[in-house]
Amino acid sequence: MAKKGFSFIGLLLTVAMSGFMLAGCGSTPSANDSKEIKIGGNFELTGGVANFGKMTTNGIQLAFKEANASGGVLGKQIKLILADNKSEPSEATNAITKLITQDKVPLVMGPVASSNVLATLQVSQDNKIPVITATGTNSKITVDNGKVRPYAFRSCFIDPFQGTVMANFASKSLKAKTAVIYIDNSSDYSKGLAESFEAQFVKNGGVVVGKEAFLQKDQDFKSTLTKIKVMNADTIFIPAYYEEVGKIAKQARELGITIPLIGTDGWDDPKVVEVAGAEAMNNTFFSNHYSSQDTDPRIVKFVEAYKKEYGQEPNALAALGYDAGLMVIDAIKRANSTEPDKIRDALEKTKDLQVVTGVITLDANHDPVKSGVVIEMKDGKQTFKEKINP
Repeated sequence: MAKKGFSFIGLLLTVAMSGFMLAGCGSTPSANDSKEIKIGGNFELTGGVANFGKMTTNGIQLAFKEANASGGVLGKQIKLILADNKSEPSEATNAITKLITQDKVPLVMGPVASSNVLATLQVSQDNKIPVITATGTNSKITVDNGKVRPYAFRSCFIDPFQGTVMANFASKSLKAKTAVIYIDNSSDYSKGLAESFEAQFVKNGGVVVGKEAFLQKDQDFKSTLTKIKVMNADTIFIPAYYEEVGKIAKQARELGITIPLIGTDGWDDPKVVEVAGAEAMNNTFFSNHYSSQDTDPRIVKFVEAYKKEYGQEPNALAALGYDAGLMVIDAIKRANSTEPDKIRDALEKTKDLQVVTGVITLDANHDPVKSGVVIEMKDGKQTFKEKINP
């Protein structure tokens, strides 16, 4: 009896332990077992370019909300898990590390600023987790020393395209023969744009008569602008972000500098007009990814949906965020999986995907081939100037 009882109890314990082990193995569901697909978002939610981070995440969230309302992705709800990089490269590294190691996301979207994106790429590569930036335009994000980064992607055009666009605009549309380049010396974005602008402007027969620099968060630009004024250039190229651009434009006009000021997509935020004033921004132009004034039905539909959701006009960052969201949704569907390597492979094969800013096909460098536009500021409002094809 004792032996039989012992054997029976032992059998019960064995079964119980087996059940416990099985329960333990299934206690932490994989991404494929979950009812949600979690996607990391490494964005500038505070700090110097927080407006950009918020607008970009708004666009992504809208794309995800629409997908979820239509049945989700692979039958699951897709969710953006946000981490604030505080507009700093070191914090961007911390944010992606958290998203990968703690939140266990299979893909990370962001950051916005090129310097912050570049700071995350080694972590992405080491963990074999794809990163897609909606707005990082520096060419080194996807190609390093001639070698394509296997886990880095983007939904925006690259700096050489923007720099070339604005150099051609200066030469052909503004008829500028001379230019001054005024850059943010703390920004990889600004430096890369300056290089491509100068190369094309000189190729067009133009002369760069001066190069000056400032640092992000500078407040007083008048001493440098006074030097620039006496150079008597036909235009000033300022590849920088909206906070500094607004202050530069305001102070330039106060010093009597009336020539065209030209720049790039970093200008695209309502705060530039708040800082500079509407009058100071007259006779200024910048390259951008799309115009909300465009009558394309897809753009009209997006603008209406965005206004309904957020109560404001979407800038290009919001549109690019939305586009990146569509790219992620499309890649996961084609991969039929949430495994990082399968998503990576699907992203690499993105072709003829219709998005708000055009049609995206990624080239061999993981960069999209797409059009751009030039925006003119008139009395504080953006107006469509011209469209530029790649």
